Amino acid sequence: MQTGKIHPAEIGFDFDGVIADTIEAFIRIACEQYDYCGIKREHITEFSVEQCLDMDAGIAEEIFLRILHDSVGTGLLPMPGAVEVLTEMADHTPVTIITARSEAEPVHYWLKQMFPAQIAQALHVVAMGDHDDKARHIKSLGLTAFIDDRVETCLQLRQTGVHSIVFAQPWNHNRQGLPVVHSWTDIRTLCL
Repeated sequence: MQTGKIHPAEIGFDFDGVIADTIEAFIRIACEQYDYCGIKREHITEFSVEQCLDMDAGIAEEIFLRILHDSVGTGLLPMPGAVEVLTEMADHTPVTIITARSEAEPVHYWLKQMFPAQIAQALHVVAMGDHDDKARHIKSLGLTAFIDDRVETCLQLRQTGVHSIVFAQPWNHNRQGLPVVHSWTDIRTLCL
């Protein structure tokens, strides 16, 4: 990790796997509605779950699409500490969330359910529909740093001069020398 603090106005965040605990929702729905019980977070060692789970790819996609289109209805939870730290950050400056999701509305609606109204308004969401195009959005917004759970995204960002930081998850164990945060407590230390 870099030694100096990153100003909250200069850092952006991925949504799924960083702010929202998408894998918890995936595991819960897989068990409750598809009878794929026994899956644990540590079993998901690849970003594409069908590469590491004995699950039909169509079912995995169906579960993720449900979460993406109805984040509130599927019971998507925040990562531990995310609401508190983002609230502290948004008290100082608007916070930028850049997601590979193609639609921003389910994220906006989820944020309105999780945060007080004035904080939710300070959380700016960019839905770009592509994992591999975040650098363009990050640069156009004047951000210098970004936290993502997808190593490939972080490597691409590093090549464009963005200070990319991996949010540790079992599927990104091979971080290729990238800086890592393990929790929102680490992010608080880095930015506040």
